[in-house]
Amino acid sequence: MIRSMLFVPADSLRKFESAMRTEADSLIIDLEDSVAMSRKVQARLDTQEMLRGQHSNAKFLFVRVNALDTGMTLQDLTAVMSFRPYGIVLPKCQSADDVKTLSLYLDAFEVMVGAPIGSTRILAIVTETASSLFGLGTYKDAGPRLWGMMWGAEDLSASIGASTNRNDGRWLDPYLMARSLCLAGAAAAGVAVIDTVETDIGDLDRVRSASVEARRDGFTGKAVIHPKHVDVVNQLFSPTEEERIWAQSVIKAFEANADAGVVRLGDMMIDKPHLRAARRLLGLTDAIVAQ
Repeated sequence: MIRSMLFVPADSLRKFESAMRTEADSLIIDLEDSVAMSRKVQARLDTQEMLRGQHSNAKFLFVRVNALDTGMTLQDLTAVMSFRPYGIVLPKCQSADDVKTLSLYLDAFEVMVGAPIGSTRILAIVTETASSLFGLGTYKDAGPRLWGMMWGAEDLSASIGASTNRNDGRWLDPYLMARSLCLAGAAAAGVAVIDTVETDIGDLDRVRSASVEARRDGFTGKAVIHPKHVDVVNQLFSPTEEERIWAQSVIKAFEANADAGVVRLGDMMIDKPHLRAARRLLGLTDAIVAQ
C-alpha cells in the first residue's frame, strides 16, 4: 500500500540516504525539476547508484524522467532501466497518448535489459499544463502499465498565467477543477490517484488538513517534498481500526453470499459498491496495492 511518495533530487545521494531512513512508502527520484540542466548527466549517474540494490529494500523506487517534449526522456531511460526501477513518473503528461508512447519505450528497454515485459509501472502527472486538462478523460484507455495519476498545481499556474494558486491556503477554482478532474479520471481508469505536494515545508497543520481532505475525497496517497511530512501523511492515509472492522465485515458478508448483488449487514443493506470500497480500504485492489 503506497500512502506517501517522497520526492528526492536525483543529484543528491545525501538526501536520498536520508529519505531511505524515513517511513515513506515510496521515493520518487527526480531527474526533472529538481535538477539544473548543467547537472543532468551527473544526476543520471547518481540515480544509478540510488537504484542499486533497490530490490532488497522495502521502498518502491520511482524515477521522474524529463518530459517527452524535452528530448531527454530516452537519455533518462537509457541511464536507469537496466537497474529496473519500480516505476517511471511522467511529468507534463497531456493524455493517454503520452502514456502509450512511454509504454512503447519501456517495452523496448525491458527487452534490452531482460526485464519482464510490462513490469515497469507508469505514474503520470496529468494537470501541469492548460491543455492537459482536456485529456483527463482519456486515461481509461492508457493501457495496463498505467499505475496511477497525480495532479499538480505549480506548473499549471505558470501555464495558465495565474499570479497565485491559493487564497488563504485554499485552492482557487482552476486548481480545484484540475484536482477533481484528476480524481474522476483516475477512478474511470481504475488506477491509484495521488494528491499533490504541500510546498510550505513548515506548515504541518496544512499537510494534515490536506491529507484529511484528500483521503475523504478518494485520493489513495499523497506526494511530499520533505521528510517531516511523511509521518503525517502515512497516519492519515491509513485506515482506522473501526474502518478495518467495517471493511472486513463487508467482505465476509459477500464471501458468505457469493452470488448476491445485495446483502444485509446488521441493519444496513449493502451492495457491490460497498464491497469495492471495502477492498480498496484494505489495499486489496490494484489502485492502491503495489504489485
